[in-house]
Amino acid sequence: MERGTEVAARTKADVLLTIADEGVVPVFSDPDVDVTTEVAAALVAGGITTLEFTNRGDGAIDVMERLVRHARRHLPELIVGAGSIVDGATAAHVIDIGANFVFAPSFSADVASACNLRNVPYVPGCGTVTEILAAYRAGCDLVKLFPAGSLGGPGFLKAVRAPCPWVRAIPTGGVDPTVDSLRSWYQAGAPAVGMGSKLFPKRIIEERDFDGLRTLVATTVAAVAEARS
Repeated sequence: MERGTEVAARTKADVLLTIADEGVVPVFSDPDVDVTTEVAAALVAGGITTLEFTNRGDGAIDVMERLVRHARRHLPELIVGAGSIVDGATAAHVIDIGANFVFAPSFSADVASACNLRNVPYVPGCGTVTEILAAYRAGCDLVKLFPAGSLGGPGFLKAVRAPCPWVRAIPTGGVDPTVDSLRSWYQAGAPAVGMGSKLFPKRIIEERDFDGLRTLVATTVAAVAEARS
């Protein structure tokens, strides 16, 4: 298959439902394709089937493209999305190479337009009620609270949802893979949480301890179930 001819393999409804069902969106990036594919396999084995691969560093999008192709052959359960997408041209490009969703640290009307045109979920980072409502006016189904811990934690989301109960926000930054941390966010109204370094500790990645990663993912999945019960 030639570069640029791949499209999102999952429908928008399927992606949004999976995010809500699983309750965790892993956030990861690594310049090594082999490490990335091993991490993806550990996620699926541990019970999580979404992965936000962030556009961080030179060549990140090329790694993501290779991950998409690998997943379609070997990890068909995996839903790969792109993170840290801040302009419309890059959004269109990652969708062309198979991104099933697009996350960002901020809101961009151009990115929203590119994603809406292709019916791909766009989840922009927002830090104020004004930004959140602008994202909803642009057609977003979800927003990302980022950095969630610095914004005021679960209390901030609960306060936002008091006058705007339709807001569905995914906190990223400041979420721990513990029952107490997860429960506080779910009870505040988060349909899911984003998790980066807390789910992918530096030691595990550096030591290529993918068995340990599978165990950590499975433990997090169990914590999500308990936090929601």
